[in-house]
Amino acid sequence: MKILMFSFCISVLISSALILVSTLFSKKTVLDREKTSPFECGFDPKNTSRIPFSIRFFLIAIVFLIFDIEISILLPLGLISNSIPPLIWMTTGGLFLLVVTVGLYYEWKESTLDWIT
Repeated sequence: MKILMFSFCISVLISSALILVSTLFSKKTVLDREKTSPFECGFDPKNTSRIPFSIRFFLIAIVFLIFDIEISILLPLGLISNSIPPLIWMTTGGLFLLVVTVGLYYEWKESTLDWIT
């Protein structure tokens, strides 16, 4: 029992020493204004916060989120392909892809995806 307690104390001491040494050596001594300030999409956070953003930035972000969610919805279709009839599986996946493709076509025709204009 004493050997077990001694081993436990030694392991706690070694762990504490390693944590202390790593904490001391990991501190950054040079504090740079750019590195300590929060990243605000390339804008200087010290200026006024009333700078207008381009609406195209938000629209591209929304399109990205839509297609990101599309992938997370389509991935489970492959997992359930053996548990439902193939006609229902293909119809569900095809209709979902059709809706997303029509939305992409609409965004393209509205010139939302053009950065040059």
